[in-house]
Amino acid sequence: MSDKLPARCKLVTEPLGIIETLRVARRNLVEIIPDIATKQPIVSGKTAVVRWHMVMEPDALRHILKDAVDVYPKSDVTKNILEPAIGNSLFIAEGSHWRWQRRAATPVFKHRNIANLAPIMGAAADRSTKRLAASKGRAVDVFAEMVQATFEVISDVTFSDGDSVDAGAVHRAIDAYIAQTAKVSLLDIIGVPTWVPRLNRIGSSSAMKDMRRIADASIEERRNAGPRDIPDLLDLLLEGEDPETKRQMNTDELRDNLLTFIVAGHETTALTLAWALYLCAFDEDVQQKARAEASEVLNGRTATADDIKALPYIRQIIDEALRLYPPAAFISRTAQQTDTLCGREVRKGDTVMLPIYALHRHKDLWENPDAFDPDRFADQKAVNRFSYLPFGDGPRVCIGASFALQEAVIILATLLSRFKFTAVKGRDPRPELILTLRPSGGVWLQVEELSS
Repeated sequence: MSDKLPARCKLVTEPLGIIETLRVARRNLVEIIPDIATKQPIVSGKTAVVRWHMVMEPDALRHILKDAVDVYPKSDVTKNILEPAIGNSLFIAEGSHWRWQRRAATPVFKHRNIANLAPIMGAAADRSTKRLAASKGRAVDVFAEMVQATFEVISDVTFSDGDSVDAGAVHRAIDAYIAQTAKVSLLDIIGVPTWVPRLNRIGSSSAMKDMRRIADASIEERRNAGPRDIPDLLDLLLEGEDPETKRQMNTDELRDNLLTFIVAGHETTALTLAWALYLCAFDEDVQQKARAEASEVLNGRTATADDIKALPYIRQIIDEALRLYPPAAFISRTAQQTDTLCGREVRKGDTVMLPIYALHRHKDLWENPDAFDPDRFADQKAVNRFSYLPFGDGPRVCIGASFALQEAVIILATLLSRFKFTAVKGRDPRPELILTLRPSGGVWLQVEELSS
């Protein structure tokens, strides 16, 4: 393990006023987290009209995410940012509407279905291999490369016929929408009700409306065509049924969930892979150990689902990358009734924040928390379940977590067995939270193809 520390965010050490909070939040939302949040179980405060609490204590997080999930739904700010893009999908829906969708969609992500998608993931790794080999010694932005690779995967497993929808156009429209609307507004900071329009979110949904219409037409076309021999994600969702109510998703519900899976299903994995490659370049000893494992298991071929159990160190690197750079680094909830967290009163309407970035670097929960150390995940049972939340937990744990982890292991193992990655001096990425924790400026690495 390197004595140096990899890239990290500078957390605030003094209270910020409203204007300064807005300035910092618009620059990098994660930087509004106070440094004390990495040392205390709970931190509370108040803006002009809203009380807020940041919670980092595992038992309290268990309460929020599992035991009292209906008391702490997603915040109105989160819903207002995302609903125009992904509607009332699994990610946003609450209560009974969420429950039946979850029951209908859960079988889609069974182990057998995910394992059947591994060849698509391997094919994307092979295409990435060809692109990286063509760089011929030039520095490569591996974040951009991983975005392309993982988008190829989600496109192929979502619209495998290739002509029902321009999935790339759908992604570009959603990405542009989020880039415009995800910035925090002063009205969000001071607690103005979300029904008051935010200027940066007015008129930003025209492209999304067009893409929603295209997706609707594609879904209807597939529905009328009937089932195929090898089902893709859309086929499985069309067939999905809530076992309790026998309800199936209509076109609106299918479209909203497909758009959610297209974006969340590739960007979060791309981020995980890009940060993992950065960390491997950061610590050459880790990279060599991972390459030795991958090379021994794969012997020159592309990784498959059957190889995953034989690649534990690759998985540890991915787990550690998710700890240091969780894609969902900052989660917000709104209390629906009076409650108590860490001995502190929480009132109805209070904002309850889950700063996952701070949780994963908490000094009472992790030894040397800012260091890159994959060995801390050598024994998964030794990790407190609610101190490590890259995919959330409880009934709303990310439905695609096993899909993302399988994809990440297959691609990372394949690439590490074929290339050496070296950091580019002066080009360290800066973690920046704009809905997800992205590497500002990309992840630039020198890529050297290894002799076979």
